Amino acid sequence: MALYHRLLVRAASTLAAALVCISPTLSQTAQDTVDALQKSAVKIFIDCGYCDEDYIRTEITFVNYVRDRTQAHVHIMITEQYTGSGGIEYTLTFIGQHDFAGMNDTLRYVANKTDTQDMTRKGLVRVMKTGLLRYAMRTPFADYFNVTYNRPTAPAKVTDKWDYWVFSMNMNSWLNGESQYKSTYLNGGITASRVTEDLKLRFSLNGNYSEDRYEFSVDENTVIRSKSVRRSQYFNASAAWSLSDHWSVGIFGSAHSSTYSNIDYSASAQPAIEYNIFPYSESTRRQLRISYKVGISANKYVDTTIYFKKSELLQIHNLSVTLTLKQPWGSWSTSVYGSQYFHDLSKNNLSVSGSLSLRIFEGLSFNLYGGYSAVHDQLSLTKRALTVEEVYQRQRQLETSYSYWGSIGLSYTFGSIFSNIVNPRFGTSGSGGTTVIYSD
Repeated sequence: MALYHRLLVRAASTLAAALVCISPTLSQTAQDTVDALQKSAVKIFIDCGYCDEDYIRTEITFVNYVRDRTQAHVHIMITEQYTGSGGIEYTLTFIGQHDFAGMNDTLRYVANKTDTQDMTRKGLVRVMKTGLLRYAMRTPFADYFNVTYNRPTAPAKVTDKWDYWVFSMNMNSWLNGESQYKSTYLNGGITASRVTEDLKLRFSLNGNYSEDRYEFSVDENTVIRSKSVRRSQYFNASAAWSLSDHWSVGIFGSAHSSTYSNIDYSASAQPAIEYNIFPYSESTRRQLRISYKVGISANKYVDTTIYFKKSELLQIHNLSVTLTLKQPWGSWSTSVYGSQYFHDLSKNNLSVSGSLSLRIFEGLSFNLYGGYSAVHDQLSLTKRALTVEEVYQRQRQLETSYSYWGSIGLSYTFGSIFSNIVNPRFGTSGSGGTTVIYSD
């Protein structure tokens, strides 16, 4: 019996030692299999400036994420446009490259206005998974997929008691200050809209109030205090009818007042016509719209203008051309706008604005934003001499023959093409830093 016991213990010890030797080999083999499988995964590039890409990486793990579109098997371009109810329709365009060249697809996802950010990102991920499945099924990952179908219940008949009308109200405020400076900004508005395939109606009312207070001590006995106030109210109404996939007609009305622009009140009405070179159904990817408006504007001014007018009735027309492209190489948007008063054709305005985001080559991106206006239509400028405070605090509009704005930038990224890892420690910046501000 003792001999049997010793033999049994020896056999167990030998088996344990063997398992200890074999386990690392089995573990390494399994890890090698996982690594090889991941290397065979579809490489994707996500072209979306507002998506939560960290969340996407944690939810979709059967692909490899690359930072350069030319390295990707699938370029996913996500664009958006607002729906009539105030929600957002996302268009996901899957562009196959390299081994998947020619395998393209387009899917859509609609997020309701009441959806939270978490609900929206979950919906986008679900649609993204659906679109990537056809590519992943052509890789070794195909053996690891199971298809689940959740059968929907029969939908009940829906009656829209609002008849497509959507109402929105907002109120915002902004406060900031220092010991010798305080600023207050208030804004509020209400919007009503009704959007169908044939007719789009929109009405909006907005009000703005801004106040800046300055205090400067000249000496112990002298303190200079200054207060700057600007107010404005706007009402806009529009109706647009769809005539075809290229033509539209509409009518636009507005009323506003502005202390900055010397407008006590102004009201205008303009019928309009528009032609889109591309079908409206392709608006998330490309548009080339030509719009023409003509109408009247009735103005009453706070102060007498430089043309000795306290009020006047004006006839005006304007033409605009807008080009918008969203392509794998980047995006481009340009708008040219011209307006003119009939009573004096020299009173006109010509504006050009645009933006360009271009991927030049791997890792290098170029961004350009800007606009310029030739201004010859400042009919509401006040005739009276402005105070020093009104000038330097920008309380009143000043005479000018032009205005411009612009921004230009380059960014270059290099190194590993893969970006699968998500590490949220210390936020996206990784660690603390130092900011140096210089002014002269």
